[in-house]
Amino acid sequence: MKSHPKIAEKILDAIRTAETICVVGHVRPDGDCIGSQLGLTLALQNAGKKVTCWNQDRMPAKLAFLDTKKLVETPKPGRQFDCVIATDAASLERLGIVADCIKQRKIFINIDHHASNTRYADINWIAAHEPSTGELIFKLLKAANWPITPAISDWLFTAVSTDTGSFKYPTTRPGTYHVAGELVKRGANLARICDEVYQSYPLSRARLLKHVYSAFRLKHSNQIAYFWLKKADYLRTGAEPDDSEGLIDHIRAIEPVVVACVFEEIEPNLTRISLRSKSARVNVNEIAGTFGGGGHSAAAGARIVGSPLSVQRRVIAAIRKALDLAASKP
Repeated sequence: MKSHPKIAEKILDAIRTAETICVVGHVRPDGDCIGSQLGLTLALQNAGKKVTCWNQDRMPAKLAFLDTKKLVETPKPGRQFDCVIATDAASLERLGIVADCIKQRKIFINIDHHASNTRYADINWIAAHEPSTGELIFKLLKAANWPITPAISDWLFTAVSTDTGSFKYPTTRPGTYHVAGELVKRGANLARICDEVYQSYPLSRARLLKHVYSAFRLKHSNQIAYFWLKKADYLRTGAEPDDSEGLIDHIRAIEPVVVACVFEEIEPNLTRISLRSKSARVNVNEIAGTFGGGGHSAAAGARIVGSPLSVQRRVIAAIRKALDLAASKP
């Protein structure tokens, strides 16, 4: 493994001088966000720090089995911290209401792997080439020479595994397998994590998946696949927004599809889009960027104001344009 980057040492210097630390993550946290948050929180606690872990939204149900100590809390205004560390959040806005609760701090650290990161903190460790923030936290703990316990290993393995699609996404690198192997060596319960995260979905999610297969549509010679998730769909199936995680991969896997998109109703005139590409020639981070969002070249998202039909037309047009541009290049 490569030597630890200088930025990791800079972050550790800031942490060493801090007594109270708050670890925060983005809204609607996924496995990488929560895994990075909790892995870092446990490591800091073991290092003798007074640590608070905040997220605007609740822990995803399928990951709650790992948070036995109920470390993730609802943010509270008025608290003061020596140091705040954001994990896996590409912008300050992605922290939601947490952003308003962490203003009283001495230093702000941002650890992330999104190419679209806005570098909003005092110290920014942004490594867009890394497939997960979990790998960055692993490297930080190694640089600090802090013990990576079985509990920390569980969280970081979950982070690395979920953000690489269980090591299937093209962003997965040789070093990713090395980190995963190191975490298993240190006690990550591979069988339990895989069973809980990938093989224990609630029945409500199966009902939601049934909706996806009946409602998805194809455009542009079947190169674009999309479907809508509306509040009525959640009510009808008994599902929660957490249950939609990974549904996009089912339509992305259709052979002629190059770009998949989910339109999710947040409010009557606010839509959340998620984009996935399986071609290196189509960068969905750039597409999301035109709507004020961002992410990675193969996975990105945005929140768009406007009527549902207008949002759908604009997004499909942007995807179509990106596909045509890619096809025109030699």
